[in-house]
Amino acid sequence: MLIHLSINNLAIIDDLDLPFRQGLTIMSGETGAGKSIIINAVNLILGGRASSDLIRTGCTEGRVEALFNFPPDHAVGKILEEMGVPFEGELLIKRTISREGRNRVFMNGSMATLQMLSALGGWLISVSGQHEYQLLLKPENHLLLLDGFGGLTEIREHVAGLFRTYQKLCREAEDLEKEISRIKRDGDLALFQIEEIEKASPFAGEDHALSEEKRRLQHAEELKSIAEETFQILYESPDSVFSVLYQCVKKIEKGASIDPGFLPVSNVLTDALARLEDASCSIRDLKERLRHDPERMEVILERMELLGILKRKYGPSLEDVLAKKETLRALTMNCEAKESSLKDLFERRRDAEIKLLEAARLLSDERKRAALEMEKAVEKELDQLHLKGTRFKVIFTVQGSDTNAPIRLQDLRQDGMDRIEFLMAANVGEELRPLSKIASGGELSRIMLALKTILARAGEVETVIFDEVDSGVSGAAAEVVGEKLLALSTYHQVLCITHLPQIAGKGEFHYLVRKEVMDGRTRASVSLLEPEERVREIARLLGGREISQRALAHAADLLS
Repeated sequence: MLIHLSINNLAIIDDLDLPFRQGLTIMSGETGAGKSIIINAVNLILGGRASSDLIRTGCTEGRVEALFNFPPDHAVGKILEEMGVPFEGELLIKRTISREGRNRVFMNGSMATLQMLSALGGWLISVSGQHEYQLLLKPENHLLLLDGFGGLTEIREHVAGLFRTYQKLCREAEDLEKEISRIKRDGDLALFQIEEIEKASPFAGEDHALSEEKRRLQHAEELKSIAEETFQILYESPDSVFSVLYQCVKKIEKGASIDPGFLPVSNVLTDALARLEDASCSIRDLKERLRHDPERMEVILERMELLGILKRKYGPSLEDVLAKKETLRALTMNCEAKESSLKDLFERRRDAEIKLLEAARLLSDERKRAALEMEKAVEKELDQLHLKGTRFKVIFTVQGSDTNAPIRLQDLRQDGMDRIEFLMAANVGEELRPLSKIASGGELSRIMLALKTILARAGEVETVIFDEVDSGVSGAAAEVVGEKLLALSTYHQVLCITHLPQIAGKGEFHYLVRKEVMDGRTRASVSLLEPEERVREIARLLGGREISQRALAHAADLLS
């Protein structure tokens, strides 16, 4: 329930504090006195769009504060808890707007966002004004009203969640199918490339080994000559290094047999002789192996050319070629894994589809049940609002008209399978037609009041504000509207802005909005009327600049 509203520096309001109580509160005043500014302030509290034009001339920012209290188990408490806003039964919302376009929002002292405020606004106050009346004429808004009446919001949100899940799985499957298609296109090339590399059977370092062998073959005669000359010097000639060293070893061994001091030298020379013999054998082997081999050179050159082609295509190095082969092999294996994932995704999508269709059918069935109840409830309310004999019908169009018809996925949206429209026949014998085709201003006001009445009973919104509910209404019908508002105030806190004395007379509390000029500035003021003041205000509403005794008596009668 709204406890207090504070407005600072908005339009012609400089500083205004309004306390509110349970029951029916009336607000009246001359046209342009500032009543619409109060509605604008309330809309700001509910997360509505702000404009710097609202700020009072000469001021840098405007501010609105609203204090609410709620029972412990109210949905607002849970929502605030999820938002991380402290809550102990009361909610203080503060919003400031600046000329630079900055918005600041606080909830119970904690910084908040406009998104948070908008999400919460629908649970705080329901405002019915000319804008909402126009929304009533558009069939696309009727489904929300039906769901609100039937208490189907939770089921609707469940369907919306399932729909989003299904759409997400559809997008994922579509993306994966495209990826698999791309991989398969690339996979054909990959298989060719793998085959090309494997056919060549390269191994790490092969190109370097071939380069060395090629160099040896190119210099085979020179290397063979070097080896032969070296072998002659070291081992084969009569005065070879080996022969000389052998003689030295024998002499030192003889010396060591006489003097042990020669023994270390003998060991070193003996070891050197063995090493020299090994080296000579190695040179002999090289000499015998080295030969000019044109056929082998041709094989090497062909092999190096093949490896060069692979390196140019997949390199630059041979190691890169081998790594590319493994990458290509992983790509072909990845395609198999993704096809398995796609199969699993199809199964999950099918499960999600079944759940979505079942939930959508359940929601549709519940809507049809709620539609019948809504038709009866609205007709009953309209009958009480001096629209006797009016027929009100909820028509299901396109989807869901045949209960036994299978649901088509292409017919589903986030809000389910149904499209509905409110039809009405205002007079006996007339055919049902859309509200936009037949509803006059007065009829539209009463239809909205009827809907608000039945929706308010079903919903958790504590405070309901009616602006221009008296449009096109007068006389006995206006008195009935007032009685209906008073009855509604037993369920909810009701604030009604009106120009009709019959409605104003039903209020338990009455605020008068005045416009006055002080110190060269226009400002709006609001005062809670005492009983005598209420009589005069209602007499003014009855008509005429001069308030006659007859008008005062009539006003007193309306208040009695």
